[in-house]
Amino acid sequence: MYMLLRTTKAHRHNEDAGFTLAETLVAFLIFGLVTSGVLYGYVQINRMSEWSSMSLAAQSFASMGAERARAADWRPRDWPVTNGWGTMDELPPGTNGSPVFQPYVDYMDIPFQGQPASTNFAFWITNFVWVTNLSTDPYLRQITSISVWTFPITSTVYTNTVVLLRGPDQ
Repeated sequence: MYMLLRTTKAHRHNEDAGFTLAETLVAFLIFGLVTSGVLYGYVQINRMSEWSSMSLAAQSFASMGAERARAADWRPRDWPVTNGWGTMDELPPGTNGSPVFQPYVDYMDIPFQGQPASTNFAFWITNFVWVTNLSTDPYLRQITSISVWTFPITSTVYTNTVVLLRGPDQ
């Protein structure tokens, strides 16, 4: 008799042990919400990582332009004052006598698959460098380098700027 009661209780428990259709659908809904949140987070992290790599490459490009201008020979005390490559002041004048170098266009040095110079993989950047004489006593110049680039996912244009001060003996 004891065995008969125990079997009946166990049998009755097995009949109530399953999930209903509503419970199963709620579980799938919760699973779908969690999965979509994880995927959205993954996509956003990849997007932020790509933007960060492009911004760092643009900052490096702006630094390169500023350092090129800073490395030019500058002797403001020599007479007569001349301007241009190979003279006492190697900073080339821009168009119409403005102190702007000609824009330098190149592709960003970002590791990716394929050839970097091919148009379907290249992320192009333009660098502008301004050189401004701030004072003559003491001699002081300001070098401003601006890199302009476009983030391909949003087509938003960004700029990275480097500003240096330079004396003639530096």
